[in-house]
Amino acid sequence: MASTIRLELVTPERLLLSEDVDEVIAPGFEGEFGVLPEHTQFLCILNIGVLRYRKAGALHQVALGGGFAEVTPERVVVMAETAERAEEIDVERARRAKDRAEAELKTLSMDDDSYMKATSALQRAIVRISAGE
Repeated sequence: MASTIRLELVTPERLLLSEDVDEVIAPGFEGEFGVLPEHTQFLCILNIGVLRYRKAGALHQVALGGGFAEVTPERVVVMAETAERAEEIDVERARRAKDRAEAELKTLSMDDDSYMKATSALQRAIVRISAGE
């Protein structure tokens, strides 16, 4: 039985991660899911959220802006719209983005086309703050 699983995380701009890890916990569209070595194969949609992975006992976090994940017994490939490692996140900037999104949402009705964009911006900011702290 393998003791690690390969985690590969890519965005349209770069390869963010390619490491052997002990465990992956990802924000699936229908809820969080965990992956260990030799997991059953599946493909799923990812939600905006925090992807966590454990390597040598240390827990690492990545803020995801949604995407897809392909899981095989040997690896997890995450194709994310956006992704930032916790140490790359400017938490103060994320807080300002959160404040802007909250202010914008107060001025919009749910029928407004911009409402969903502002809601997504708020979710991304909250996830970035959570991962960065």
